[in-house]
Amino acid sequence: MMATPFPFQIFQATDRVIFLFEGGAHMWRTIYTDGRAHPKDPNPTYLGDSVGHWEGDTLVVDVVGFNDRTWLDQDGHPHSEALHIVERFTRTDEMTLHYEATIDDPKTYTKPWTTSYTIPWAPGIEPYEYICQENNQDLQHLVGK
Repeated sequence: MMATPFPFQIFQATDRVIFLFEGGAHMWRTIYTDGRAHPKDPNPTYLGDSVGHWEGDTLVVDVVGFNDRTWLDQDGHPHSEALHIVERFTRTDEMTLHYEATIDDPKTYTKPWTTSYTIPWAPGIEPYEYICQENNQDLQHLVGK
């Protein structure tokens, strides 16, 4: 979801950070920052189980518990349910969020790898309603199980 061209909003509460995404058919993501651990046997989901903590001004998020039905990016890089991601979100200035993700999936890749990019902030932008299911003429090209 972080690599889509659609806007998102971030809300911080005392025990969690919530991402609301415009794209992806009403997706949200909760990152718990209350010190909890991951479940011992998480139910695999599209966005995984996220726990985070702050290192100075950087939100560090540990994510496990993914299903294997998604791509890592728009190029279709696959992953397995063994996927483990460590993300780092840093506001480098008032208008910029730096995003970094370290991908570790020993069933799919020979070693962990890291990607990063900046996400510009657009003042005054509000997410729109996003619907892509109506009159879908290209169902034969959808991938997954």
